[in-house]
Amino acid sequence: MTTQTTPQTPTTPHAHGPRLQWAKLAPEVYKAMIALDVAAKKGLNPALVELVKIRASQINHCALCIDMHIKDARKAGETEERIYLLNAWEEATSFYSPKEQAALALTEAITVLTEGFVPDAVHARAAAVFDEAELAQLIALITTINAWNRFGVSTRMAPGQA
Repeated sequence: MTTQTTPQTPTTPHAHGPRLQWAKLAPEVYKAMIALDVAAKKGLNPALVELVKIRASQINHCALCIDMHIKDARKAGETEERIYLLNAWEEATSFYSPKEQAALALTEAITVLTEGFVPDAVHARAAAVFDEAELAQLIALITTINAWNRFGVSTRMAPGQA
């Protein structure tokens, strides 16, 4: 009689843990990212900052960042309803101000870059409701959360592992 062994498979098809602890292995980069994050959100409304971070993280499928920024949004006074509707904000425009809608459109354009650039109409929409300094900060914020998302996704950081 021969014994066959079956390969072990994970109990959940997408279960994973961190591939490496990038912040510990590249502490200078981590410290620079923290400083960039602090600088990027300066002068912007804290609730808007979290909406932008959640939306970019949704697009980038960064579970760690989605979890973290939903918690931060709640602390900043964001409502559950607006958090839940964020991934469909264009269909729920009555829940978001014109300024928030412009920020979310710019977030999507910078995050996805499907056309290879941010469309003029999206930039003009944001420029109509943000002054130049705010717009510069918003672009920095969006760029920064995208960098965080890429660290999180590429190293497979999951909620509760930060």
